[in-house]
Amino acid sequence: MPDYNRQAAIFWWLMVGSGALVLSGCLLWLVQQPWHTAAQIALGLALAVGSGLFPVRVPGTRHSFAAGEIFIFLVLLMLGPAAAAIVAAGEVAIGAFRTSKRWTSRLVSPAISGLSIWCTGHLLMRVLARLEAAGYSAAAAVAAAMMVFASLYFVMNAVLLTGVQRLKRNEPFFRPLDAISSLRWVGMAYAGSAAVATLLYVTWREQGSGVLWVMVPLLGMLLVTLHFYFRQQEAHEAMREASAGAAAREAAMVLRETEAQARHFRELQASERRFHSAFTHASIGMALVQLDGRMLQVNRALAQLLGLTEDGLVDHRISEFAVGDDRGELDELLGRAHRRDFAGFAQELRFRHASGSNLWLALSCSFFTEPDADAPCLIVQAQDVSDRRRAEAGLQHMAFHDSLTGLPNRRRFLERLGVAVERFRSDPTRPWAVMFIDFDRFKLVNDSLGHSAGDELLIQMARRVQERLRPHDMVARLGGDEFAILADQIEDERQALVLAERLMEALRRPFLVGDVELIASASIGITFSAIGYQSADDALRDADTAMYKAKGAGKARYAVFDASLHTAVAERLRLEGELRRAIDRGELTVEYQPVFEFGGNGSHAEPGRLSGFEALVRWQHPQDGRMLPASFLHVAEETGLMLQLSDFVLHSACHQLRQWQLADPANERLSISINLSAHDLASPALVARVSRAIVESGLRAQDLTLELTENILMSGIDGALDTLAALRKLGVKLAVDDFGTGYSSLSHLSKLPIDSLKIDRSFVSHLQRDSADAAVVLAIIQLGAALRKAVVAEGIESASQMEHLREMGCGYGQGYHLATPLTAQMAGDWLKRPGSQQLH
Repeated sequence: MPDYNRQAAIFWWLMVGSGALVLSGCLLWLVQQPWHTAAQIALGLALAVGSGLFPVRVPGTRHSFAAGEIFIFLVLLMLGPAAAAIVAAGEVAIGAFRTSKRWTSRLVSPAISGLSIWCTGHLLMRVLARLEAAGYSAAAAVAAAMMVFASLYFVMNAVLLTGVQRLKRNEPFFRPLDAISSLRWVGMAYAGSAAVATLLYVTWREQGSGVLWVMVPLLGMLLVTLHFYFRQQEAHEAMREASAGAAAREAAMVLRETEAQARHFRELQASERRFHSAFTHASIGMALVQLDGRMLQVNRALAQLLGLTEDGLVDHRISEFAVGDDRGELDELLGRAHRRDFAGFAQELRFRHASGSNLWLALSCSFFTEPDADAPCLIVQAQDVSDRRRAEAGLQHMAFHDSLTGLPNRRRFLERLGVAVERFRSDPTRPWAVMFIDFDRFKLVNDSLGHSAGDELLIQMARRVQERLRPHDMVARLGGDEFAILADQIEDERQALVLAERLMEALRRPFLVGDVELIASASIGITFSAIGYQSADDALRDADTAMYKAKGAGKARYAVFDASLHTAVAERLRLEGELRRAIDRGELTVEYQPVFEFGGNGSHAEPGRLSGFEALVRWQHPQDGRMLPASFLHVAEETGLMLQLSDFVLHSACHQLRQWQLADPANERLSISINLSAHDLASPALVARVSRAIVESGLRAQDLTLELTENILMSGIDGALDTLAALRKLGVKLAVDDFGTGYSSLSHLSKLPIDSLKIDRSFVSHLQRDSADAAVVLAIIQLGAALRKAVVAEGIESASQMEHLREMGCGYGQGYHLATPLTAQMAGDWLKRPGSQQLH
């Protein structure tokens, strides 16, 4: 078995062994049967083998049909699976010995055939027995069961036989689609054979064996007749096709020879006329040129291209009409014609039109020799490509310039900056500076006056900036309202700072957009070549970073990049990535700061009693340790993580408070306060998120207070009223946090559906009697009383502050003097202690 791999060899031995075992059992069964049973099996085998000698080929296809399966199936129905296995194995063995010289095929084919019909035959016998027991022994039921059996036998036999070959080729053992597409006709033939066998079996069962002696010979004669008839038809068809093909080939050969002779003759006659017509009437310019460049003949198209007549070009050197340096280049190209390796050239050059304008011509030159010519010459073809050249120039300009302002774009700026970076690395005596300009409040112009007004303002700004630059400086529009300046060849860094001040001063002058006078300002970030940049992208990035520093310092100013800015940006990016992972890893925790009742304004409870907690998020960083919200909340807001963080605090706090309430009935009156961000207030799903947290935790809605800062509420008050009303309808309480630091008006404050005001800690921390802060705190407390809102003081850090707040009528308070923020475990243990809910 030299061509068998390991898996194919194992499968071959498995099939041969299984088939041999089955056939051994069948032969043992045969020995125990009477002689007439053996005679019937021998007759069935002879009929099956004889039928295989006369296959019937289906006309128009490559498939053929042999009736051997009819007699195998008939033996199965008459004598059972063992007899059918002997007949099938014998029939296949004889066929394999006749068609194959490989001993492996001669053994495995009959083994698989006997195994397949023995397995499926037993299944058929069980089905027929069940059908007979159920009263379905009619011919139709037997025929249906037999056709299904034949299909199963065919599938099993085909899969096992083809499986050997597939394993030898290291292919999948079985591909259903391949089997269906290639063997579906044979499967139908098997089903038909089963139907015929069933008819013979039913006839035998009802009429006796005498009928078979008549029908079987008739069936054999019919198959032999069909076999020889279709073979004769195939022979006649092959002879007819061969004769027709020979006649067609002979006629085609004669026709091709005749046509070739006539075509050659016509081509020889028309050759000169065709060239003359093509040369004269060609739409592109053409000229026959001597090797020294002198034109012998030109066509009308070339004369029209240059605005001259044909006579005005003949006997002139073609290079005389080229422009500038292109004239020498053309002479040099024509001079190569004397070389042996000259194969022509194609080049685009500028030529002068008779009107004095220039045009671009694409020249194509090659050798041309007429039959009667004394010396070889050149043929030059010329096409006007001026439009394409202008279009390419336009595209080049568009690719590197901003379409609105006409300034260079980011791509062009980075290209120029890259040149400056490389030049400074090789020559440190040529320093440069980059300025990143972002116009302040430009979005307000677009939102109020429209984008067309914003575009006009950008054009005027770009023009004003450009007017203030030195001739060798470059300004580019990077996108939107962002511009960049490359101050090349500066004497020192001070020169760049003076330029920045000059630009800001120029931009402060009013711009007239339509009938509206606008005042603009800009924030400028500056970086210098002295930092030692390796790429243009790094320099522009640092200038952008410095610009954001200028904006953060109050806008309308400039800032110079230094290493600390880069460190801050890197630190921010690090925190951003780690915060995303912290939410997923469970590194965030919630601490709870107790809020106590003072018994003052808005309070109806016992003085000094615990009122509830404020939930405060903390980050237990793996390296940096415990981090307070001020260190990472701004990162969460800028990176879109605020909603995830708020949901974490909301669900954690609600679940924790409900656990405390269920642990001790005394905790039922406690409430929890949670801070929300501007992102939360702007979220359309805020009410649904809060409702879900309440439902999942089992907390009463009135035990939850949501806090929003004064600035957040006032900046989006028009869109926030509906959301706040929906939250109040849900039963949730609302509080204004950091009250006194924003810009709320009394008209707005009276309309807000809020329950309490929280005095900002900046007023409480400096609270002294008869101070300005005391007057502000007193005014807030009195305002709360007038509006019937509870007042909570934050950041109480001393006993004197607490007493002063009590005297002024403040209802609630929290701070380190009263209690520090506690972990959930610490707060739970604290609530279990006797008297823990009273202020001492």
